[in-house]
Order: sequence, then structure tokens, then C-alpha cells
Amino acid sequence: MLSFTGNLSIIILTLADSHLKTAMYFFLQNFSFLEISFTSACIPRFLYSISTGDGTITYNACICQLFFIDVFGVTEFFLLATMSFDRYVAICKPLHYMTIMSYRVCKRLVFCCWMTSLLIILPPLSLGLDLEFCASNAIDHFACDANPMLKISSSDTWLIEQMVIVCAVMTFLMTLVCVMILSYMYIIRTILRLPSAQQRTRAFSTCSSHIMVVFITYGSCIFVYIKPSAKDEMAINKGVTLLTTSISPMLNPFIYTLRNKQVKQAFNDLVKRFKLL
Repeated sequence: MLSFTGNLSIIILTLADSHLKTAMYFFLQNFSFLEISFTSACIPRFLYSISTGDGTITYNACICQLFFIDVFGVTEFFLLATMSFDRYVAICKPLHYMTIMSYRVCKRLVFCCWMTSLLIILPPLSLGLDLEFCASNAIDHFACDANPMLKISSSDTWLIEQMVIVCAVMTFLMTLVCVMILSYMYIIRTILRLPSAQQRTRAFSTCSSHIMVVFITYGSCIFVYIKPSAKDEMAINKGVTLLTTSISPMLNPFIYTLRNKQVKQAFNDLVKRFKLL
């Protein structure tokens, strides 16, 4: 509920306040929508299983859940990379910011994030539709994830496993290169060249929230690629999934708003408007 209300509040504020119509808040609005969607794809079904004790799910519902979890998750990575490009333009090319990051460009960048995500996940997912489950139908997870489903399949899953690894690593490395090397290397260099400490602090504060979210998102996903013992592998994956699907989406609205004076002011203005009604 905290994740849903926090991210929904950001969407409402960015839509209602005229001061939050810049590219930065447009991307934040889309990121909040993705967080709500990503959480809603698996957590409500998990809570239903806990409350009723019914841990069964149909095959079609499981595939749909897997599709939405993957498409929302991968899109988040590309949107974070896009947000880092926005911060690069704001700090390194401030005089051209409004020209480069126009509304049309922002919409195209978000559209590209979604399309790239679909192109990455559809090949392995389409192959997974023909899997057979003869020996077991019990998934060692609280959501329909690719790894536990492949483990219980009686089909030959070698090709799909390799495709999943390639797609995951490709997504991870592509976005990480964009975030860390192509964007923040130039951002840090530009900040260090600023003449006064006050200017450096102000410039760093504009991207500090994004840096924190990047560390949380990428840091949690790194554990998936650590090779633990077979006994602990699924326990670690379930812990990471819980972090990325519930804890991280809950923290992100607070990270983006606690140090953001514009968002705080927009919230106060919205509350005053409701009081006058």
C-alpha cells in the first residue's frame, strides 16, 4: 500500500502541478507508473495466496504474470538509463536542456524503452510456451519467475536458459554502460570543474536521488548473477525478488521526494487546493 500510494502521489503531483512539467518529472511520472505496475504484477497474487492458503495458479495466468513482471522490470532498467541521460543534459548542457529534452523527444525515449524491452523478452518467452511439466508442477517461488519454472520442466531447457542469461546480461550491461560510463562519467567531470563548492553541491543534489535508485536497483540484481550453492540459490533469488518487487518500489517515492523542494511545494499546494474545495 505504501508503494502504491507513494508512486500514485508522484503521478498525480506531476500531472496536476504546472511547475513539474519538465522532462525530469515526465520520466519520474513514467517510472512511478512502472513501479506500480511491477508491484501489481505479482504482490497481490502473493498476498491472496497467503490470506487464503491457495497456492495454485493456472498455466496461462502464470505465463501472463511472468510476461508482465519481465516487461515492467526490463523497461525500468532502460528508463533508468534514459533518466541518467536527462541528468547528463541538465548538468553538462544546461543552456540547451529545453531544446534537447523536448516533450516530443521524451515521449519517443519512453516509447523506445518499452519497445526495446518487448524485443528482448519475447524471444525466450515464446520458446518457453512449449515447455512440458510432467514430473512436478510446484514452483519454488512466490511468483512465476523464469528460473524456478525452468527447473521443474521436463523439456530440454538448455537453449531457453542460455537465451535468458544472454538477454538479462545484455539488458544489464547495456543500461549499466549508459548509466555509469556514458552519463555519470561526464556528469562527475562537469561537476568537478565547477568553480565553487556551492555550485558543485547543487549540481550533485540534482542527480543524487537517481544515483540512490540506481544503486538499489542494480545492487539487488547483482545477487542474481552470483553463483551460490544449489541449496541457497532459490532462497537468494526469492529474497532479491522480494526486494525488487516490494521494498524498492516503496522506497523510491521517498528517495525522490524527501530532498526535492519542488515536489514538496507541489504537494503543499495540492493539499491547500483540497482544503479550499
